Order: sequence, then structure tokens, then C-alpha cells
Amino acid sequence: MRVVVAIDESELSFYALTWAIDHLCGLSSAVTGEVTLFLVHGQTPAQTFIFPAGPGNGLKSGVYAMPTVVDSVKKAQDAHSAALLAKAFEVCKHRLVKAETLVLEGDPKEVICQAVEQVNADLLVVGSRGLGKIKRAFLGSVSDYCAHHAKCPVLIVKPHK
Repeated sequence: MRVVVAIDESELSFYALTWAIDHLCGLSSAVTGEVTLFLVHGQTPAQTFIFPAGPGNGLKSGVYAMPTVVDSVKKAQDAHSAALLAKAFEVCKHRLVKAETLVLEGDPKEVICQAVEQVNADLLVVGSRGLGKIKRAFLGSVSDYCAHHAKCPVLIVKPHK
């Protein structure tokens, strides 16, 4: 069984990871076969165009960031993603669960769905922030997007109240 678990900075994504380990990896191998977790982190691409704060004509006041600034941001993002997935991988290693890590660049909700197709996943596990209808409409919901666009069943793990 191939299970993709979406990982981000939130405690809820790590809660979803531990839930998946406890409930999926603990099942008998006759039911699930060998379970492999794919820990996926969607990294937003570094922006090269910035809008300075202050006087100006709106869009005409935008400037491009220097390549060294963009490189520094990219390196910081890569280091952050690596640290995040290393923490998640350690959770799996400590619990003796086979796991692989993937960092994909792009809109997190879209790259999670791409990862599902890429690894031919049997299940996608995502955490839920528990947004209300209004906040979800304005902020968007990764779990909602994945539930409608992923090419496999999606399990949304909600936190205990």
C-alpha cells in the first residue's frame, strides 16, 4: 500500500502523520500489504518580483529582486523543507515505518495531487485546520482541494477538540 502524507509546518500535519502510522501501518499485512509512506512537502517558488512599500504608482513601482536575493531565499526554503521532512522522517524511523520524502515546488495543494499521481498512491492523508465556511472561502483549503482533485481516496484527519 502506497500512502502519501502531506507535511507542512503545522502540528496538524504531524498529527495526521502519526494518525496514519498508528492506524494504517499497524494493520495486519494481510489487509494492507506492506505500507510505504511518501512524505510530501509543497514548497512555494521564490518570487522574483516584489512590490516596495511606500509612495509610487501601484503596479508601476514594482521591481525585480537581485539574483543573489532570490538565491538566498531559495536556499533558505530548501533548508527549511529539508529540516521539516527530516523531522517527519525521524517520526517514521522511530516507529519502524518505511518512508520516502519528496519536496515539490509549486502551489502546495496542486503539488500534493501531482505527488499522488507520481507515486501511484493508494491513499492520500492530509491534516485539517478546521476552518469555518467563511475562512475556507477566503483562505482556501488544501484538504478540500485535494479531496476534489486527487486521483485516489483522500483521508482528512481532524484534530481532537
